Amino acid sequence: MNVRLAGAAAALALIAALVACAPQTGGGAGDDPSSSPTASETDGPDATGAPSPSPTPSIAPIALPTDCRAILSADVLAQLDGIPLNDAAFGPSGVGSDGTLTCIWGDPAADTTGLTTTISKMNRGPALDMLNALADDEGFSCFTPDGGTRCEKTWQNEQYPVTDGRTLFWRQDVLIDTRYSNLAPTGYTSAIVAHLFD
Repeated sequence: MNVRLAGAAAALALIAALVACAPQTGGGAGDDPSSSPTASETDGPDATGAPSPSPTPSIAPIALPTDCRAILSADVLAQLDGIPLNDAAFGPSGVGSDGTLTCIWGDPAADTTGLTTTISKMNRGPALDMLNALADDEGFSCFTPDGGTRCEKTWQNEQYPVTDGRTLFWRQDVLIDTRYSNLAPTGYTSAIVAHLFD
């Protein structure tokens, strides 16, 4: 009989110990909201209230254009009216294998009149090195309109009594490079910039 009582007492003690270790699941006095853990006690390292760094907003890359006419305004296209675009006599033009767009405006029968624009990808470092070299070594004038860097220069054609020139504009890893002779439509580069970036 003592063995049975001792066994029952041991079983009751074990049950009592297990109940004491189990978590409370509601309905009791321990459910007072004021006794529940606060957010700062359970949130881990961010619980100190120190602001976490926000991600730097990224600028979406600019897609290179694929159409030489679509990048120009109606006013600029009117100034180029009647001038052939991308005549095979001038060599490769249009979209290249790397996505670069080459636009050649000119009549192959003309001695000098023409305009060639290349729009390509170029990272900031190489682009600024090139533009600085043009300013320092070749007398280009550079300034920073429309959120980018623009460099330009004109000069007298060596053979004909016409003006030649080159205008470059770089922004967001896109370089617009235009070389021209006796053909400089007003607002040409600005129209391309507005098409690509606005």
